[in-house]
Amino acid sequence: MTLTKHTLSVLVENKPGVLARIAGMFSRRAFNIYSLAVGPTDDERFSRVTIVVELDERPVEQVTKQLHKLINVVKIQELSHEDAIERELMMIRVNAPPQTRFQVVELADIFRAKVIDVGTSSIAVEVTGEPDKLDAFEDLVRPLGIIDIVRTGRIAIGRGPKRELRAVKSRAG
Repeated sequence: MTLTKHTLSVLVENKPGVLARIAGMFSRRAFNIYSLAVGPTDDERFSRVTIVVELDERPVEQVTKQLHKLINVVKIQELSHEDAIERELMMIRVNAPPQTRFQVVELADIFRAKVIDVGTSSIAVEVTGEPDKLDAFEDLVRPLGIIDIVRTGRIAIGRGPKRELRAVKSRAG
């Protein structure tokens, strides 16, 4: 059984209990949520929920139909990898005594990450980017010893139409 990840951008009314109803729907239908992120939009009446769901043979349409039945759901958009920009944030504390500290700092520099805390025997690093980038950083520092790790979950936004992108490029020179 092969699981496929689908990213859903769900615009919901900003009201108490909405997230609980969404999570309950996924639980009742036995859909596995891989990642869930919620945040405000430019309109205080609405929030955006970004859900990455892992599905086997069940079509994503079944999930969207069930979500549409929830009263506070305003709009649902499936974002394909090609049509979206996806980002995630990871903070990771790595074992880094003075003799190996430079390795962590160099890796952070290569990944355009930021050192956010330095202790006597560890370093905390903030990494943002596509999920694969975070996975790669984690894999490289694992031999040094990961003390703690936290990830936000994926957020995504649709790309603009190609004509908008061309217009921006031409104005930029």
